[in-house]
Amino acid sequence: MRTLILSDIHGNLPALRAILEVESDFNRCLFLGDVVDYGPFPKECIAFLDARMTLGVLGNHDNAIARNADCGCRDDFIRLSEETRAWHKSLLGADELEFLRSLPPTVWTRIEGKEILIAHASPHGNIFRYIHEEEVEHAVAGIVADFILLGHTHVQFKRQFGPLTVVNPGSVGLARDSQDGGEACYAVLCDGSMELKRIPYDVDLTIEALREAPISAYSINRLTSILRGQRV
Repeated sequence: MRTLILSDIHGNLPALRAILEVESDFNRCLFLGDVVDYGPFPKECIAFLDARMTLGVLGNHDNAIARNADCGCRDDFIRLSEETRAWHKSLLGADELEFLRSLPPTVWTRIEGKEILIAHASPHGNIFRYIHEEEVEHAVAGIVADFILLGHTHVQFKRQFGPLTVVNPGSVGLARDSQDGGEACYAVLCDGSMELKRIPYDVDLTIEALREAPISAYSINRLTSILRGQRV
């Protein structure tokens, strides 16, 4: 049994499709939040989740667009988020917004006999808190589980604390730890073992679609730099 674990898709359909081409035999799909903002294909990415997601949780960007709320993202990403969110809001229908509103902040599940806690940012349900790898041990203290799955930082890691494994699969659509850009990050749980993965995708397809977006040249150029793996 294979469980596909995705986080922070951010409207990047070419990245998502690249993963699905090599992971077509998954039995379950867990989603750790943030399907919207930044990328050019929010409708298509939501449609995939609506059809194939087994369990998922709410991301801060999902919450912002679904409830007209503050995204609470990093200061240097606020303009990018606000401009692309306004664009995405014009693309999404009532059913898609309701899908996002239906996502809970955390979910517990049991897979292959393993107790798993799923959250976007904090295991305690705060969808805005950035928990970096060096902060994880303190953040998960006192939680009894086999796996805790977190997203939000767009940086992939796996840490072991006794019987507990904490995993951030990284970002499908806007990886912040890619050396050369054009990588889609995710994780797979199979036979009780968790594997982190990253694969190349055609980033030019995403950038070409972004260049047609009704957002500023500043946002297009900055998102292009991030997608290409440049530190900005």
